Amino acid sequence: MLIRKHQILSEEDYLRMELDSPVRHEYVAGEVFAMTGTTLRHNIISGNLFVALRAHLRATPCRVFMADIRVRVEKANAHYYPDILVSCGPSVQKIDLQTRAVEDPILIVEVLSNHTEATDRREKLLAYRTLPSLKEYVLVSQNEAQVEVYRRIPDSAWENIEYSGLETVEFASVDLRLDMREIYEGVPIDSLTLDPTRT
Repeated sequence: MLIRKHQILSEEDYLRMELDSPVRHEYVAGEVFAMTGTTLRHNIISGNLFVALRAHLRATPCRVFMADIRVRVEKANAHYYPDILVSCGPSVQKIDLQTRAVEDPILIVEVLSNHTEATDRREKLLAYRTLPSLKEYVLVSQNEAQVEVYRRIPDSAWENIEYSGLETVEFASVDLRLDMREIYEGVPIDSLTLDPTRT
């Protein structure tokens, strides 16, 4: 019989390890998971969203971060690296050399991939919803023009809105509306070219 010991890492040890690691890792309740690379499609879609959000939020207290900034989820004892996050809290107003994590995002966006979709839809959805500051969690497909928005509504409930095809996506948390063609610009998506009257 082969018995393997499973070592639980403390949050402090994880943070020390992450400072010097050439590979990013997510942390969930003592377990550490290496991050995989992304596709060109994933990168283009993430970039389109970052640019649109950054332009829209310029001259406001809100900051947009991409890829290498962690979200700390205290109730889940977890640290995740979302594709995009927006925070308007006081902690992101001072940009120093030390801060690598945000605890008060209002918007989190994940561009789905085959390797991460199940985690993004279940584990991260449940964890992110425990963040008091979070207003929206957005899942963006790479394979088709489809965006799902999980939005906090009064009484701490959540609604799920699905956009597809040529619809305009509303990011209510930051008062922004984006046409699907803006989100998927530079990525060939068949469902974006079905309507010949749209230019």
